[in-house]
Formats: sequence, C-alpha cells, structure tokens
Amino acid sequence: MTDMSAIENRPLRADARRNRAAIMKAARKVFSERGQDAQMDDIARRAKVGVGTVYRHFPTKEALLEELVRESFRELAAMWLEAIERPDPWETFVELMWRSADLHAGDRAFTEVIAEAKMAVAEQAASETGLNEALMHVVRRCQEAGTMRADLEVADMQALFCGLGAVMARDPGDGRMWRRYLTLMIDGLRPAP
Repeated sequence: MTDMSAIENRPLRADARRNRAAIMKAARKVFSERGQDAQMDDIARRAKVGVGTVYRHFPTKEALLEELVRESFRELAAMWLEAIERPDPWETFVELMWRSADLHAGDRAFTEVIAEAKMAVAEQAASETGLNEALMHVVRRCQEAGTMRADLEVADMQALFCGLGAVMARDPGDGRMWRRYLTLMIDGLRPAP
C-alpha cells in the first residue's frame, strides 16, 4: 500500500516547480485584476500551462486563492520582522501600516478576502507566517513607549485590517478613500490626550 503523505510531501521536480511558479505569478495577476471572479482557465492561459496542470497543483480555485493569501502574508511578515527592532516603534508602526496597505491596495482578490472577513484563512496565514507576533511586538513596543493605546489587542488589529480591506475593495480607483481611512485608523490608535 502506498503512503500518500510521503507522495504529497515529496519535493517537486524542476519542471513542476517552474509550472507552480508560473501558475502563482499568473494567478496573482488574474486575481488582482478580477478578484474572486477569476477563472482557472484564465490563469492557465496566462501561465502558459494546461488547466489540468493548474488543478494538479491546486485542486480548487479556493485552494489557489488561499495559497495566494498565504504568500501575501509571508511578504507582510517578512516586512514586519525586518523592522521590529527599529529605534522608534511608533514611526516603524506607521511606516509599516502604510507599506502594508500600499502593497495590497491594487490586489482585488486579497482585499476581497480580507473584506469578507474570511478570518479562518487570514488568521491561519498570519499565525503561520509570524505576522501576528511581529505586528504585536511592534504594538507592545509602542504601548510601552506611551505612543499607542494600551488596550489594543491582536483581534483589534485583525478587525482594523478587515475594515481597511473592505474600504479598498469598494475603492478601486485612486485610493483616496482607503488612504483617508488608514489615516483615521492610525490616528485612532494614539493614546487619549
């Protein structure tokens, strides 16, 4: 009898790795443009692979979308982890909030997933990548420095990101609305005078 877990965990061949990378790149583009309305056929065409190849790597569109969300969270985590020990925690927090928002503002699928509060996917990705830990490390440093509300928790940050995602999903234009919302959100995180 074949051990399926051994087969699933086996490293991909070089051509399979190239195909997977092409699929991910194409999916990022197609999902960014069309959101969750993107179709696997469109992704296969953009990746220059057969649709069967796409389904071999990702059995459903939701599985592919979830992997894209995890990839986005890995990018965010790397950005936050790189900056967590900078000298000024509030300046670091504000810069990272803006960089994080700018990174995903044009990604329709990511903002739709966050806006729809598919929290199971988002929470798992944030936890797996270390994003929650890095984010809350910066938050705690701000709180200790007295530059941020003392009552802010990780669940609050998740809710704020969902709100920002919702505004981004409704504001695909010039970004004026989400930029205003993010400014208000950051201002609201300051301690009361």
